[in-house]
Amino acid sequence: MTDAGAERANFCYRHPDRQSFVLCQRCGRTVCGECQTAAPVGVICPECMREQRASAPRTKPAASTRLRSAADRGAPVVTYSLIGITAFVYLLQWIPGLGVTNALFFSPVFMTEVFPEPWRALTSVFLHSTSLLFHILLNMYTLWIFGRLLEPMLGRGRFLALYLISGIAGSIGVVVFADPGSQVLGASGAIFGLMGAFVVIQRRLGGNMTQLYILLAVNLAIGFIPGANISWQAHLGGLIGGALVGLVLLETRSRARLGIQIGLLIGLTVALLAIGWLVATWKIGAF
Repeated sequence: MTDAGAERANFCYRHPDRQSFVLCQRCGRTVCGECQTAAPVGVICPECMREQRASAPRTKPAASTRLRSAADRGAPVVTYSLIGITAFVYLLQWIPGLGVTNALFFSPVFMTEVFPEPWRALTSVFLHSTSLLFHILLNMYTLWIFGRLLEPMLGRGRFLALYLISGIAGSIGVVVFADPGSQVLGASGAIFGLMGAFVVIQRRLGGNMTQLYILLAVNLAIGFIPGANISWQAHLGGLIGGALVGLVLLETRSRARLGIQIGLLIGLTVALLAIGWLVATWKIGAF
């Protein structure tokens, strides 16, 4: 048996057919992306926003308010921003002599004392192959699809944390499963993390999983095609990391458990980096 009240809490109080895990910071009701208004901390629902405006002093509209209109309408601004940043970095990669790719790509050796540059586990997520335009196009298209689904459901801050932690997990997957001399770049690990989180959330909500499992299996299988030059290790690492983040977000979604949620996400990130350092150090030493 399931708790019907708990299931209803996962849907917007104004749009019962829309799933969401975002709560109004004032009244605690669940709101979908369309009903969210950004507040200094979290978001608030239309009723609380109406009350706040009624009690606030009248002022002239500011330019910054107009610039945030997309965010106020519940648009997936984090998704669009990630796509924009990735596209900008990709353009920088084409500038001769700038050396963006060499400065930001990832290899297990960067998790060791030989070349201690662990931040590359994240910066490599924003790089893509300049010899294959399809690489960035496919990744950004997939980010656009899953971002529009997950960002309104989780909230902007949680979605950003999911993407970044999944990207790190993808790099750690390379450390654990790949040759210590491997060199990787791309957002695939982060993208697979979004898929992993979506699987966890859909299973909890009782959604149809067949098509999602097929999509996931096909994308994983592509990484094992000989000569494809695709890092299945990053895909697997990102998938596992994203699933873990999704589980944390599900189990700590109530406002009272926000501190626990933040602590668990920080702990997961630290654990991933620690695993990467230990395994890389062992592999480089043994190699």
